[in-house]
Amino acid sequence: MRSSMLALAALSLSAILLATEQQGGSGTASSPLPRRDLSGVWLGATAVPPLEPTPPMTPKGQALFDAARPMYGPRSVPVVDTNDPSALCDPLGFPRIVLHQTRGMEFIQTPGKVVQLLEYQKIWREIWTDGRSLPVDVGGSSPTSPDPRRYGYSVGRWEDDVTFVVETTGAVETSWASEFGHPHGLHARVEERYRRMAPDALQVVVTIDDPEMYQKPFVAIRQVFKRGTQLDEQLCVQSEVRRYMERLARPAAQKK
Repeated sequence: MRSSMLALAALSLSAILLATEQQGGSGTASSPLPRRDLSGVWLGATAVPPLEPTPPMTPKGQALFDAARPMYGPRSVPVVDTNDPSALCDPLGFPRIVLHQTRGMEFIQTPGKVVQLLEYQKIWREIWTDGRSLPVDVGGSSPTSPDPRRYGYSVGRWEDDVTFVVETTGAVETSWASEFGHPHGLHARVEERYRRMAPDALQVVVTIDDPEMYQKPFVAIRQVFKRGTQLDEQLCVQSEVRRYMERLARPAAQKK
């Protein structure tokens, strides 16, 4: 079933790409696409297979991956045995928030920055478009070195009239890059490419360049979002997690 869904998603993406090419696809006068505009709500991400598999990890990356006990995927463990930081409602962090919890998002554009609202945990990000550069010494020993952040530091630029490119670094490395336990380093460089494929379709491609953890850069995911009207409230609530663990998860694990 999963392979059929992926094949259908790939066909849908191909149809969107073809339609965009036939329309011009570059934000010119012949195209109906708004010029340099991502504003509004985008929902219903359709996952498409990555362009390439996850590359071999460095020894450090492999050791961290092996130590992870995820709740999902082929290495999954019961929730009571996981060491996934998000299991106790810790922030997902970056880049995980844009890889595997992109249930919905909204963009608000201002003259100096783009604000991205993310549906899960009601997170917001500042993507600066005022010409500043990314910090190069996050977590360094200098008094002026910026501190690491859960969601890093982000700058953005318009590559053309329909493609917005975001670069991020400096994300706290204690978070996972994926729900499967993939690691990421503090100085990883993550590129997000948001491309208007049609008036109601937005393609997102995320590339990770993290030589501390992986032997080469790779495309982590490609997704297509459809236009929506509003975001839902999707929260991880610690009191609810505790009740679930005490009443259901731990008793079920003890019976095995």
